[in-house]
Order: sequence, then C-alpha cells, then structure tokens
Amino acid sequence: MGFEELLEQVGSTGRFQVLQTTLLFIPVMFMASHNLLQNFVALVPPHFCNAHTNLSQSQMSAEEALLVTVPLDQTGKPERCLRYAAPQWHLLTKNRSSSSGKEGDTNAGLDVDLQGCSDGWTYNMTHMKSTIISDWNLVCDQRSLKQMGQTVYMGGVLLGSVVLGGLSDRYGRRMLLLISHLLMAVSGTCAAFSTAFPLFCLFRFGCGMALSGVLLNTFSLVCEQWSGQRQVTATQLDIVLALIAYFIRDWRWLTLAVSLPFFVFFLIAWWFHESSRWLVMSNNPEQAIKNLKSVAKFNGRKEEGEKIDMKRLQETMKKEMSCSQGTHSVLDLFRTPTMRRMTICLSAVWLSTSFTYYGLAMDLQKFGVDIYLIQVIFGAVDIPAKVVMVVSMTYIGRRTSQSGALIIAGTTVLINLLIPYDKQTARTCMAVLGKGCIAASFNCCYLYSGELFPTIIR
Repeated sequence: MGFEELLEQVGSTGRFQVLQTTLLFIPVMFMASHNLLQNFVALVPPHFCNAHTNLSQSQMSAEEALLVTVPLDQTGKPERCLRYAAPQWHLLTKNRSSSSGKEGDTNAGLDVDLQGCSDGWTYNMTHMKSTIISDWNLVCDQRSLKQMGQTVYMGGVLLGSVVLGGLSDRYGRRMLLLISHLLMAVSGTCAAFSTAFPLFCLFRFGCGMALSGVLLNTFSLVCEQWSGQRQVTATQLDIVLALIAYFIRDWRWLTLAVSLPFFVFFLIAWWFHESSRWLVMSNNPEQAIKNLKSVAKFNGRKEEGEKIDMKRLQETMKKEMSCSQGTHSVLDLFRTPTMRRMTICLSAVWLSTSFTYYGLAMDLQKFGVDIYLIQVIFGAVDIPAKVVMVVSMTYIGRRTSQSGALIIAGTTVLINLLIPYDKQTARTCMAVLGKGCIAASFNCCYLYSGELFPTIIR
C-alpha cells in the first residue's frame, strides 16, 4: 500500500482532509468565472455605423439619422458594417410621407454607393454597459480578434499545463499552487485595467496559465497526496459567473470582480501542507514526517502520528522510493504497449470532451436565448450530471460511465445539427443535455487519468 498505509494511520478522511479539500476546491469552483468570462466581456452588442461627421443631427431624431445613414439588410435590420457614402435625404422625405416605407428603404439602398464605418460604430448596450468589443471596436473587419482573445487564453492553458505541471514536480505542489493563485489574481487585475487589446490578451494568457496551475496542483494535492478517497467531485460554478455578470455590466469591473478573490485564495493557500509523498520522493523525509504528525494531531490521532519515524517511513515507502529513482519524461507515456494504448485512448477522451465542452459553453450568443439565463441553465445542469456520474462510476465502472457520457453527448450534438435554427427551445434543450453529459465526462476524466497513470509520470 505504501503511502496509503501512512495516510490510514494519521486519518485519511479526517478533519484535516475535509477542511483542506474544501479550501482547495473553493477556487476550483470559481474557475468558470475566468474560463467562461469571454461570454460576457466579449459580448457582441447590436451595432451600426455612426453618422457622417458633417451630418447635423440637431434637428432630427436618432431614428431619422439612422435612416439616412445606414441601409437595411435582407431582414430589415440596419447593416452592421456598411453605410451610405452620402446621406440619403430622400429617404427621410419618403419616410415622413409614407408609413410603409421599410421595403422601399431597403431597395433604395441597392443603387447607391456604400462604404465602411470610417467614423466608428454605435452600439446598443442592452445586456452590458461596455465590453471589449465596444471599447476597442472589435467588429466587422476586426471581428476575428474576439476569437483571437479566447485563443490566446487557451494557449495559456496549454502552456501552463506543461510548464507549471513540470515545475510542481521540482518545487512542490503547494509552492506552484501559491504561484498559480497569485498569477491568476495579478493577471486578472491587470487585464481589467488594460488600455489596449494586445495588453488584454497578454494578461489573459497569464490567467490561462494560472488556471492550469490551480487545477493540476489542486487535484494532485487532494486526489493523490492527502486523501485516501480518490473519488472527488468538483464542479466549476457557472452560475456564480452569471449572477456576478448580471449585477456588474461593465467588463472591467466584472473582470476585476472575478480576479480579486484569488488574492484571498493566495493567502489561504499558505496554510496548506505540502504533499508528504512528494517530500519523501524529493529526499526531504524529515519534513514529510513533520507534516504527517501535524495531520495526525489535527485529526485527533496524535498517538498514532508519534509512531511514525524515519524507519517506519522508509519501510512503508520502500517500493515507491525505489520506483522513483532515475529520470522520467513524456516518452514514458509511449514506452510500453500498455502505456501507449492508455495514452492514446485517454488523449482521445480528453480531446473529445474538451472540444465539445468549450464548443458548447464559450459562445452562448448563438443560442438566441437570454445570455444570463442560458449561463445559469448550463451551470445548473453540471451539478446533477456530476452526481449521477459519481454514482455511475461507483456501481457501473469508470470505462462504461466514461464511454456512455461521451456517446450521449455526441448524439445530442449531432441531433442538434438537424434541428432548424428557428427552433431555439429545442436546440437549447439538446445543447443543455449534451453539456451535462460532457461535464460528467470531465469528472470521470480526472479520476480515470489519475488512477491509470503511475504517480511518477502522471
């Protein structure tokens, strides 16, 4: 049993584990606030070209100025990226003399010169007071920059998983968790005060790296190091983000609101114990024994903790210590046939789960439903889905539960392709069901990967 024997001796599910696990997972539950922040800070409001600079609007309403400036599209709405090269005064006269001029207005704009929005845009800020879209005009020719911002963030998640995961093996899980909390707090705060879009992307990249560091080291400390129970359920609370965004409609204050709590999490993390398993593997058994005795005392098993000494530690963890000798790299994932098969299969599971999850959750405007409502629904479905997954993994097994969740999720997404776009309710229901299954799949992914891969290459 190795290290698990020592955990049982000091209490593997005692007060210490309950308290530390709770404090560790509170930041994880708030990860969605940064993971899905793009849905609100990059919300694309309805927009149209500003009127010409030489157009006097003093004696006409905003509706009249819009009429002579911006043509209508095929649906009868103002064009988002085009305006008349010159004000069409005859449309104003026609509109005043006829109450049914909408069709005529649209057709009249077909035979005149059009141009881009050289004088900027007017935004209808119904859902948000300001977004990065309205502040930096990321529309029309610049609309691809919205996706670029999220791509940069996910690039940070990728780099963080590689860099911070490797550093945690060298400097410890607790130290990297502290750094990740601080990085998230500082990067998020700086992003809120960014004066230009490139700076915003830079700091969001830092937030992405921090997210990986928090997730990896949190699950490492909880599932592998201090808890005898590997099956831990955690959910990122999308609902919290929806509530915060509902009351804070300015993107800068919203970004600041979801970043400042990580300064508090950083201070709380100083109380956490470093992994005794990692301390032993890093040739620091004295500190490992000290931590184990501290945990035993906290759990009311001081006498059992006092029995742990250097001899007892070496005898118990002899096999683990011998296996940890030598160097390991990513090549170990493919060194043996069994390891290759597991790596390829789990990589496919992670890819399909992540691809579907972010594809559904990161562009809520496409559902045509109130964005705050859909965010709450998407967040609420995670909770029962993950509870069901825990029960399924316990009584049916990991493999069946994992494959079942992915099959149902994939089926709902494919069915959604066949539903007409105007059937918003049906499309949303299928998307919610798929989102719940994918959230459950994530829950299984973390546990399954931790159980299948050896600690030394995990």
